[in-house]
Amino acid sequence: MGIGGALEAARTQAGLSIAQVSERTRIREALIRGIEHDDYSACGGDYYARGHIRAIARVVGTDPVPLIQEYDAAHLPPPEPSWPADGGGDEHARRLPGWRRAVGQQGGNGQSGQPLDLDRADIGGGVPGGITAAEAFRPRLPLEPGRALGRGTIALALILVAAIGVLSYLLASGGSPSPTALAEHRSSIHRRSTGHGAGHATGAGAAVHPGNSAAPTVPLTPVTAAAFGPGGTAQGDDPLQASMAIDGSRSTAWQTDWYATADFGGLQSGTGLLLDMGRRVTVTRARILLGPAAGGTIELRAGNTPALADLQVVARASLPGGMLTLPVTSPVRARYLLIWFTSLPPDGAGTYQDSIANVSLSGTR
Repeated sequence: MGIGGALEAARTQAGLSIAQVSERTRIREALIRGIEHDDYSACGGDYYARGHIRAIARVVGTDPVPLIQEYDAAHLPPPEPSWPADGGGDEHARRLPGWRRAVGQQGGNGQSGQPLDLDRADIGGGVPGGITAAEAFRPRLPLEPGRALGRGTIALALILVAAIGVLSYLLASGGSPSPTALAEHRSSIHRRSTGHGAGHATGAGAAVHPGNSAAPTVPLTPVTAAAFGPGGTAQGDDPLQASMAIDGSRSTAWQTDWYATADFGGLQSGTGLLLDMGRRVTVTRARILLGPAAGGTIELRAGNTPALADLQVVARASLPGGMLTLPVTSPVRARYLLIWFTSLPPDGAGTYQDSIANVSLSGTR
């Protein structure tokens, strides 16, 4: 018995009609009939086909995991090595071939067949030798191959060079260095070497002004996630799957309902996920793993009351498909964050829909 036959048998045993399954999953009846006949051509790609199988299986009361495994074995090619045999390879790409293939089909920037350019640190990969991409391209001094000089060593070398230069100048001019001049010169060199002078960039890439020190950012983890509509959590799409956006797994996702147009068929102003941080925090950046299709717009809102009118917009972007990074230029201290879709991308089946597979937040507590 194939995947479709197993789903049909489970639906019949549960006493559900195709119309009832469609109502509970928000998947069109024609798609459900096609899946029950093992026809996935209208699903819009492997990513959505796997999501539909998972949603239907849960509604009809059967385990989706073996069905997804059977789908992958039948429809996905074996993973191609990303690196030479001695370089480790992309373990995440091997674990989630469906996502890789879906990205390749839909396009990471709205162009068909063009892969999404994800930061390798975000998907668990690495460069040959077991180091990160940032380490691989970091400039190194040729004094000792394979080993970067410490900050203290560089600072000491700069101080020595500067001191030699000052002494040479004074000896040539017949004078002697004053203690004040040497102290000021050493202080200047120290500021340059540590990046604490005015106008110099810190290791995080932000300018630091004299007398100010930015608080270090840390990962922030939401306590709960709830589907959210214009009227609050009572009107959210797919409420049972909301927690999948923050479960730490990129193979599970929360999906919006499907709509006839990008602007929700004129039925409502938007849809999204409400994240409860448990207490007030300051979010400076959000990274959201969306579905592979490009299109639509999204907002990040923040506030201390879970009501749309009280959640102010702190970031906004067009949806590129795949990983979206939202820097918060004017951070606010708030307990609630709302990821709010104001329009949706096409889903490849003639309707409009998107998903959130993972949310990563950083800021200060």
